[in-house]
Amino acid sequence: MPIEDEGFGGLRVLVTGGSRGLGEATARRFAAAGATVLTASRTAPPEDLPATFVPADLRSAEGAAKLARRVVDIAGGVDVLVNNAGATSGPMPTLQRSDASWLADLEMNLLSAVRLDRLLVPGMIERGSGVVVHVSSIASHLPPPALASYAASKAALNAYSRELATAVGRQGVRVVCVLPGFVATPGAIEQHQQMADSQSVTLDEVRQQLADRLNVPMGRPGDPEDVAEMITFLASGRAKWLTGAQFRVDGGIIPTI
Repeated sequence: MPIEDEGFGGLRVLVTGGSRGLGEATARRFAAAGATVLTASRTAPPEDLPATFVPADLRSAEGAAKLARRVVDIAGGVDVLVNNAGATSGPMPTLQRSDASWLADLEMNLLSAVRLDRLLVPGMIERGSGVVVHVSSIASHLPPPALASYAASKAALNAYSRELATAVGRQGVRVVCVLPGFVATPGAIEQHQQMADSQSVTLDEVRQQLADRLNVPMGRPGDPEDVAEMITFLASGRAKWLTGAQFRVDGGIIPTI
């Protein structure tokens, strides 16, 4: 049953990286609120996801252009764009990290959003309304060891998001940035289970270790739905004066100095 009074009825929402984890949870939350949802990713989402799936590879300009054309063909444009697609080239000692890995992380975590915004935000400007949500990471402020290129690419996304908000605000388009922290996505759960198996401990024990190491006051990881709630709130009319800002969804992680 649709969630009432959120103003999403009839609105078109595109969620990139929408086949699992945060993206899937976000797509489901928008659909529950009555929006027409499209998702884009390299892999297909679950069959019961109430969204139109558009296969897409956003690691190149050509992939972004192809997705934008398909979205316009299918829906005529979007009212809410959630740039959630992202990835890391993996851990590597910072001074040994290659140019290729730096560029791969910038392509996926920064330029995929820049390109899609450049193609779809003009339609919002023409209509005089729209919301862009950039899904960044707490890593942009607290870089994890050996993930310098990922953290830097997300920090660049934060800066770009702030400037874009300034550029399009007077045309009725809002731009916000969401920074998830330690979230139990399917991918994270797989990693944690591998850690648990290697240590001969339980999954819950590994999660507690990580929560303690990250200094999470709430003492546990978040759920994808926690981030989805923030994203849908920021895209709603209740957040109509919020733009150019970053919103942490991280259980209150405290930096260890």
